[in-house]
Amino acid sequence: MAGLPGATHSRARIMRPAVRKGFLERGAASKASRGQEQFIEVDWETALTLAAKELDRVRNDHGNDAIFGGSYGWASAGRFHHAQSQIHRFLNCIGGYTRSEGNYSYAAGLVTTPHIVGPCRALLRDSTVWPVVEQHGDLVVMFGGAPLRNMDVATGGIGRHTTRQMMQACRDTGTAFVNIGPSQNDLTTDLDASWLSIRPNTDTALMLGLCHTLLTENLHDAAFLATYTVGFDTFKAYLTGATDGTPKTAEWAAHICDCSAETIRTLARQMAVGRTLVTLAAGIQRGDHGEQPIWAVITLAAMLGQIGLPAGGFGLFYGADSIIGAPIYYHQWPKVEHGHNPVDTYIPVARIADLLLNPGQSYPFDGQTLTYPDIKLVYWAGGNPFHHHQDLNRLVRAFQQPDCVIVNEIWWTGTARHADIVFPSTTMLERNDICINRHDYMITAMHKAIDPVGESRPDFEIFRGLAEKLGAADAFTAGRDETEWLHHLWQHTITRGASYGFTLPDFDTFWENGVAELPPPAPTNVMLAAFRADPINNPLPTPSGKIEIFSETVAGFGYADCPGYAAWLEPYEWLGNATDYPLHLISSQPPVRLHSQLDSGPVSRKRKIAGREPVTLHPIDAAARGLVAGDVVRIFNARGACLAGVTISDDLRPGVIRLCTGAWYDPIEPGVTGALDKHGNPNVLTRDKGTSSLAQGPSAHTTLVEVEKFEGELPPITAFEAPI
Repeated sequence: MAGLPGATHSRARIMRPAVRKGFLERGAASKASRGQEQFIEVDWETALTLAAKELDRVRNDHGNDAIFGGSYGWASAGRFHHAQSQIHRFLNCIGGYTRSEGNYSYAAGLVTTPHIVGPCRALLRDSTVWPVVEQHGDLVVMFGGAPLRNMDVATGGIGRHTTRQMMQACRDTGTAFVNIGPSQNDLTTDLDASWLSIRPNTDTALMLGLCHTLLTENLHDAAFLATYTVGFDTFKAYLTGATDGTPKTAEWAAHICDCSAETIRTLARQMAVGRTLVTLAAGIQRGDHGEQPIWAVITLAAMLGQIGLPAGGFGLFYGADSIIGAPIYYHQWPKVEHGHNPVDTYIPVARIADLLLNPGQSYPFDGQTLTYPDIKLVYWAGGNPFHHHQDLNRLVRAFQQPDCVIVNEIWWTGTARHADIVFPSTTMLERNDICINRHDYMITAMHKAIDPVGESRPDFEIFRGLAEKLGAADAFTAGRDETEWLHHLWQHTITRGASYGFTLPDFDTFWENGVAELPPPAPTNVMLAAFRADPINNPLPTPSGKIEIFSETVAGFGYADCPGYAAWLEPYEWLGNATDYPLHLISSQPPVRLHSQLDSGPVSRKRKIAGREPVTLHPIDAAARGLVAGDVVRIFNARGACLAGVTISDDLRPGVIRLCTGAWYDPIEPGVTGALDKHGNPNVLTRDKGTSSLAQGPSAHTTLVEVEKFEGELPPITAFEAPI
């Protein structure tokens, strides 16, 4: 929260409605200049009229499927002022829109796990909690660790930061931890964890080597596999080399991962001796073939035979935020109703650039063949694709294709700068709302702290103004203003709470008290315990009702890049075939902000080096390039280049660098493809390729680069200056 006040009043704040100069003068004919031009501030009436005219033109001339409603859901923690809900409700009220499916965080998992064990979100809700591991665990093997920097955030907000203490309690009772990955600080040093530093993107190969050891040393649980899974024999044929002539031995895996075969065999034996929980960090599935480590970790856990036992089995995405692994309520609380979208066209969330660049093109997704519609208008509210999407140079070209781009934003982010019409939104400090904090078991009244800065308005008011001009005001507002909506949502919260056994006060009492606390849940959850206890009466939602180590469904899709079982598929670029670009880039979450949010605030900016995002190198890699801490470097590959400030640490594996996500995109030549980003945004370097034909998720963590010292005068940072 320390960064919020400063960001609220920063120079990057959007103070008034603004229209790109070329669009104001020439309309869609100027779209090739999107991202290059300054903006002209206009009054609200002018901006609303212009935006409503464009929305009306597109839906009448091209149909509502030509409108893409972009929102990644970022907003305050409130139930009402939630940008994603507001934009979707508005667009549904005017006839619908093309939407996106899934999210960047778990894209591969959301599509893959239903074919193997069940819906991904249900698995996350069912995660084994840390207090159970404390009581029953012997070993936790964490592929990708569980970074504490991610534990400072949670859906719906967080007050008490307890994950570190819960994990330390596990260690104190004798649970051992193993951190597998190229970064030692992806697991807190408080846990005294063993660190197995493997090449990035080789987790699946390591898991296969572990599986092969379990099989050949008869350490696998054949009874569990026979009772609770299907398809093991098909996977076994691949594992032993009967399918392709290559046994997936510990030696085979060691060559790929760059570790010792004996280390792999020793770990497999250790995992088989006691109660072992195997976890997979979300970042690992955001690489080329990201579906495979998900499938492999479930297969490995099934071979150990401990799925459904306390502190055994597998866990997905521990460390993504503080909720996973914590005892919380996953109740479904009331929110703003989106309404019905009469348009059934959608894209996988990470295919936005493909959508805009390739109208009419067909592509595979989860067993279907879909076609990109011809998008004429993009409306974005909540989120910053010029932070979270890959290959930003390609995204620049993509954003220059539609006739019109409209954005609701608080700050002049890269997305706002690539729009035609920009509406200034309020921060959470400038509006009233209700926050339901799952992690802390409380519901909080979010009292407005300050008046709206400049002429900013809440998204609700922006959409209400547009809905009035488009004849949909009653449908959008339901006859309610902000206060009436909060009363409406609270009344439904009381009713929903009663169904969960909670008694909540009336609205006025709640609003005056500022908080309504809930009793904490029992810290006893064990993933898939009911299925293990009675697989007949508690079948999984898979075709067989069991864990599908081999999926006939996925195999039937015929995807060369995603077979029907866990397999090692070589990434499109990795340290095993590096030539021109010998360093693997990890673009992890930053410790001083969430994604790109509040990058303009003082906390985020204080961490920068010469105004640039820090990049961390191993001492060996720094010395080989003549670099010292504090230098500014150019990081580059064939896709793009950026500047960053050097830090040095041996917590990284040699050959790996870390450049955190979220530095606002700041090209030296705005709107020009390939322009040097002077601020340190790693997504000018990443490739915009789907994980596979199955999930089409982002593959940002498969990226090779080179680093060199930047010579010459440093260009000034302009990301936080308004383009007015």
